[in-house]
Amino acid sequence: MAQQWRAQTPGSPENWTFAEIEVPEPGPGEVTVRVHAAGVNPADAKHVAAPRPGVIFPVPIGYELSGEVTAVGPDAVGGSGPLTVGDEVVAFRVQGGYATELTLPARDAFAKPAALSHAEAANLLLAGTTAAEMIQVTRTTAGETVLLHAASGAVGVSLLQQARALGIRVIGTVGPDADDSAARVRKFGGLPVAYGDGLTERVLEAAGGAPIAAAWDAAGTDEALAVSLALVAERDRIVTIVSPQHAETHGILWIAGARPESARFRDIARARVLELAASGDLEVPVARTYPLADAPEAVRFVMQGHPGGKVALLS
Repeated sequence: MAQQWRAQTPGSPENWTFAEIEVPEPGPGEVTVRVHAAGVNPADAKHVAAPRPGVIFPVPIGYELSGEVTAVGPDAVGGSGPLTVGDEVVAFRVQGGYATELTLPARDAFAKPAALSHAEAANLLLAGTTAAEMIQVTRTTAGETVLLHAASGAVGVSLLQQARALGIRVIGTVGPDADDSAARVRKFGGLPVAYGDGLTERVLEAAGGAPIAAAWDAAGTDEALAVSLALVAERDRIVTIVSPQHAETHGILWIAGARPESARFRDIARARVLELAASGDLEVPVARTYPLADAPEAVRFVMQGHPGGKVALLS
């Protein structure tokens, strides 16, 4: 028997149950993974907070994990090649990663980068593929200067590193008194600027005369939208991951993992994100870990905002 967190009905993490489950033997094209760490993301809670079309409860929680293969089904080939019992893997996009063991499609399991701990690896791919898509849809290339809102968050930190690897210059917004956040932005190659009154002028000063080619919004605030519209000439080079309302109203881009075109791209992007991590060009700062049994507490911590890094559940 294994254990897994599930949302029995729509609602907050306080309503989730930590249930005993039977883990099926892997069938054709499947593997079973003993979960060492599960990544904690705001989407884990948001996607079960209210009824949604096509979602049938109970819903297993968790989209990404890191662990060890315990069984391999017939004709099962992982995302990065053949898998054998004992292999360390990361998996994304899965359903039910908040578990002690899980059977999942082998194509969604990839060799874990040796440079990353299980807690780090379990938090690599959701943020990393989101960041990769933001770069792709805004058509940003080497030598360009980009404005990044919420630069010290999980997606922001991945964006900074992926942009640096591509030769893209990033100006990233942080809180006006957030010295730790500013230091994190500098560490990963960005130029931090404080949001608040006068943001447009501070961004222009940091740009040093270079045009702002694109904007990546992981904040969703009215200020982020207004400054992006003021500084970026082409609206289809502004993307948000948090504000579909802004996209609809102002003609900017909105991407989300549940959208078919985003899902297709992010599946493809997994391999590139893993390559960057394996080469040491993509780190995953982890702020805190929790025992798997404390999943609701971990999710509450993440949902409060500004955790200072990623959060993992250890089993």
